[in-house]
Amino acid sequence: MLKRIPLFVLLLVILAAAAGVAIHETRPDWYARWLYPMNHADLISRSASQNQLDPALVAAVIYEESSFEPAISSDAGAVGLMQLMPSTATWIAAKTGGVDFQVSDLRDPSVNIAYGCWYLRYLIDRYGSSELALAAYNGGTENLDRWLAEASAEGREFSSAVDIPWAETREFVTSVDDTREIYASAYANELSTQ
Repeated sequence: MLKRIPLFVLLLVILAAAAGVAIHETRPDWYARWLYPMNHADLISRSASQNQLDPALVAAVIYEESSFEPAISSDAGAVGLMQLMPSTATWIAAKTGGVDFQVSDLRDPSVNIAYGCWYLRYLIDRYGSSELALAAYNGGTENLDRWLAEASAEGREFSSAVDIPWAETREFVTSVDDTREIYASAYANELSTQ
């Protein structure tokens, strides 16, 4: 036999659900910090400043790439917080004078963030926008060059939503942009450029 739920219990459940929905939709900073944790704010701010980047953008890339897990590696071989490919990191080391660089260094947050920020600045300078830089960061420069050429050959402006054939890369560009706004708001004090 089923028991009847007291009316006050039912009202409490409804109020709690409504409060949960309101918190999720308004996303106050304490809630955003819980959903979007962050480590290494000092390293992010310093490397972002050195490379003239928005630190919230860097934090968003790290969150989307690794969820701030420094020892993570992808199936494709990308390593660390900013998920750098060893070949890319070796190229960055050569460009920046990192003569003693070892691929294992990518597990060190200070190296990974410094190299990731340098590379992100390089891509922004190369392509002229954060959107295109993020597409290249995730999908590779050769692929982005091809997608840009295909759009140009068809006589139209490049659109991430239309011209990036890979769902993962399209979603990465959109997610980083959305997550950047969250980090900028929730961690405004921690993510200041020095």
